[in-house]
Amino acid sequence: MVRAGSLSNHGRPQPRRPTMADVAREAGVALRTVSRFVNGDATVGEDFADRIRRAIETLDWQPDERARQLRSGRTRTIGAAVRNISDAHPVLRAVDESARAAGLTVVAMSTEDDEEREREAVVSMCRRRMDGIIIEPIAENHGYLQPEIDSGMPVVAFDRPATGVEVDTVLSDNRGGIALAFEHLVRQGHRRIGYIGDDERIYTGHERAVAFHECLRAHCSAATGMVHPGPIDPARIAAALNRLRSDPEPATAILTGNASTTVAVIRQLGGDFGSIALVGFDDFALADLLRPGLTVVAQGEAEIGRTAIDLFQARAADPSRPVQTVTVPTTLIPRGSGELAP
Repeated sequence: MVRAGSLSNHGRPQPRRPTMADVAREAGVALRTVSRFVNGDATVGEDFADRIRRAIETLDWQPDERARQLRSGRTRTIGAAVRNISDAHPVLRAVDESARAAGLTVVAMSTEDDEEREREAVVSMCRRRMDGIIIEPIAENHGYLQPEIDSGMPVVAFDRPATGVEVDTVLSDNRGGIALAFEHLVRQGHRRIGYIGDDERIYTGHERAVAFHECLRAHCSAATGMVHPGPIDPARIAAALNRLRSDPEPATAILTGNASTTVAVIRQLGGDFGSIALVGFDDFALADLLRPGLTVVAQGEAEIGRTAIDLFQARAADPSRPVQTVTVPTTLIPRGSGELAP
């Protein structure tokens, strides 16, 4: 059957996309019955359902997503604003997998740790009327999201809290992870343990540096020259590493504050990797292939991603429910580099 259609620029008729009405005619059922079937109405009889399925397959019909969105007021899309999507992002991967399992689509944008870029990304997602936002916060104040929250848009923060608004949040046990690593190095006989971490203006960078200071105090160890938070910059990290190794009482072990810092430290050590004990916060691909293998504090990225989607769905179902913060535990994975003796 040839269907009438509009003319192309070359005067040839373009085939018209089949509609739900075409499906109803092909299946010999009412248009309302097709609509009920497409929207998951379980009361549609199996005979009608089979006829509709065959008609959809015959016509190669695709639902009009825009019309469905207008009827339901929902897009089935979630915006995700994360630090950097050019690098591997295990939590974003877990968010995407959990969202797909729930019939949701994730649209991600990178903020590059820039407050203005974050705001532009999030505001753009809100204007596109996405069903919710999952954000890895960087700005000092997220009060601009309050009108969206008041209108019922679910917002979930992960890795660090949003500021200026109360939203559901998923965090790693940052302080517990640092304590795990520090105690592990102490058990290997280390007493001079240094720390190289992320910028303290970032929540995780601050939390992990504070936790390291607490570990030093608990073991009556001096902090002078041993704690080096800051931007993930090769020159800055090289200087910190040099300070730790050239001190009259040099560090015999180093704890790094995140995967990017760990990789930068390993690059600086080069052929000296394995000459000093090293434990990294965050696991990453190929860490187990180093020699010695890299001992890490692993975050539960898959659990963080699943929890973020669970909190989103719970908030969408009940916007008035109490705001919830979930802390996901960390795990120490010994592989060799953190087991080197002083």
